[in-house]
Amino acid sequence: MPLSPVPAGRRVLVTGATGGIGRSIVAALAEAGCTIGACDVAPAVDSAFEGLAAVAATARFDVRDRAAADASVAGLIERLGGCDAVVANAGVVDTIHRAERFPEEDWRKDVDTNLTGQFNVVQAAFDALAASGDGRVVLISSASAETGLPGQVAYTAAKAGVVGMGRTLAAEWGARGIHCNVVMPGMIATPKVMALPDRLREALRRSIPLGRIGETDELAGTVAFLLSPAAAYITGIVLRVDGGFGLSSGGLMTGS
Repeated sequence: MPLSPVPAGRRVLVTGATGGIGRSIVAALAEAGCTIGACDVAPAVDSAFEGLAAVAATARFDVRDRAAADASVAGLIERLGGCDAVVANAGVVDTIHRAERFPEEDWRKDVDTNLTGQFNVVQAAFDALAASGDGRVVLISSASAETGLPGQVAYTAAKAGVVGMGRTLAAEWGARGIHCNVVMPGMIATPKVMALPDRLREALRRSIPLGRIGETDELAGTVAFLLSPAAAYITGIVLRVDGGFGLSSGGLMTGS
């Protein structure tokens, strides 16, 4: 009997829940029949999901603060009655400086949010994930971790660190029944991307073999799949969702 690609019935914590990608992930999981604990540092998390029954609990905290993460995750797990999955999506992306002038404070903010913050949340959820018997962790990285991104050395360093962290967690926690995978978004149509000047967005679009910027729903669908029964034998992978960005597409075409 084929395994379902829909993660119905799972109790899932989603960080960065009020951002463009976070909202799509929450919506996809709600449609799939999950029960969700939505987390964000933004005050809007308390009201952003009013009327969405699948969001059974919300918490506002900074993922960089380990004590706050421990307390908030524990509270969410109690309200959900357990935790089967964590989607570590919270991050900052708009810190831009030349590497030789990158301020220490901004470096720490990027690394602490995009790397350490993800670890704080999944570590806090470990016992509940192990008790689930089929725990799932999805860490959100970025294709720039592999391609580089001038002006954002701290962001790319942190997102590359997420890959090493994800593979290590997969190796350590597999025996406890916890799968850990990493998703690498490419150019996705978040509000920040869509606010870029038209000329820049068009140049970005032309650099993508599929010829378009990805939708947040497409990324959310990938996350939902990794939480589903159909992904039961997948752990430690890095899955790029990027329309083929970075592939060589400018060579000579040949044919018979």
